[in-house]
Amino acid sequence: MGWVTLSTPCACPDLRCWLVVAETPVGSPFASRGFRWFFTGRLVSLAGTSLSSVALAFAVLDAAGSATALGVVLTGHSLAMVVFLLAGGVVADRLPRRGVLVVSHLGAGLTQATVATVLLSGSFDLAAVTALSAVNGVVTGFTMPALRGIVPELVARGQLQRANSLLASTANATKVLGPTVAGVLSATAGGGWALAVDAVSYLLAALCLARVPVRPAAGAPRRSVVDDLRDGWDAFRSLTWVWAVTLAFLVVNLVQQGVWSVLGPTIARASFGEAAWGVILSGRAVGLLAASLLLYRVAVRRPLRAGQLCTALLALPLLLLGTAAPVGWLVAVACLAGAGSAVAGICWETALQGHVPQRVLSRVSSYDDLGSFVAIPLGQAVAGPLALAFGAGQVAVAGAVVLAGSALLPLAARSVRDLRHA
Repeated sequence: MGWVTLSTPCACPDLRCWLVVAETPVGSPFASRGFRWFFTGRLVSLAGTSLSSVALAFAVLDAAGSATALGVVLTGHSLAMVVFLLAGGVVADRLPRRGVLVVSHLGAGLTQATVATVLLSGSFDLAAVTALSAVNGVVTGFTMPALRGIVPELVARGQLQRANSLLASTANATKVLGPTVAGVLSATAGGGWALAVDAVSYLLAALCLARVPVRPAAGAPRRSVVDDLRDGWDAFRSLTWVWAVTLAFLVVNLVQQGVWSVLGPTIARASFGEAAWGVILSGRAVGLLAASLLLYRVAVRRPLRAGQLCTALLALPLLLLGTAAPVGWLVAVACLAGAGSAVAGICWETALQGHVPQRVLSRVSSYDDLGSFVAIPLGQAVAGPLALAFGAGQVAVAGAVVLAGSALLPLAARSVRDLRHA
């Protein structure tokens, strides 16, 4: 089946500029054996991760009793990740990406297993958990560029959006029930068991990824690492639409991770409880899943225009969280924000994979990820102290305003507004 067709006029004259109609079917990415194994590995891995993020947050809050401690643990992971992203991009462009992913998933499984052991043994130590979280962040720094770079190796260019939609749908489907299960599990048996499940999921995912066919490395291994980094930087800075959106997400992620990931559980515990927070996160996942499934059928003609407008929707849950809105409203806006996040993510992945040359894709991706994530440790580290100084609600409201403005600013650049579907 091809893309969905708009056959009748619309009240919005520009709507046809948002969608593209394929004259011939693009086919299913599942026709590729390599993509099937890759898809299965991601499904298994993300199912475990959907439990661990919530479980770790509440486990740290239970043991340490403060949002500042949680911010320290999350900062350790994020800081290590951003430090090693550029190295991860070089490695993913030099070596077969399948091998990089197998090794990185094994490493992630081992670190999560160790954290689970620490929590289940009752010997929580903030420094030890932060160090283990940092090691996991190093592994993530090598995983992310390889994940983005391997998809164009497995499917045809015309199938990229569908492949990204399927992968996003998988990630989002695991988040629908995962946070709720993790919240209940954290309140009963403890978060260590959820982290143990995550460790096993990484090891099983590595077995699936080992079945993906090996493809030749995209880059030239005889160049020095410095030359590779310089080549990737030149490609990154030559694309205005790439660095403009990257700078926007530097601020968006700083606010989102600081307020939502650190202050969110803190406000939830004080206001409506852990189980309700899990339901809110599941509501967000429903929106993520619905939008990612929709984009399997609908191709966005101007992906960055749609993506930035949808990113601004992430401000709504922060605003309601800061104004003590009822849980029902928080679930609703979290669902809407999730849908916006899915559209933005799929459009961005497809734009990069469709317009950036394969030989530098992982390096450009690593510069994008570095710019997008470099401020996350700062946001996670200062969220707790800012909440103590000004109040968690006031910080959440201010963050919503900053996030919305940052998401919309790149639309001032024509290359962002007018980039078309590959």
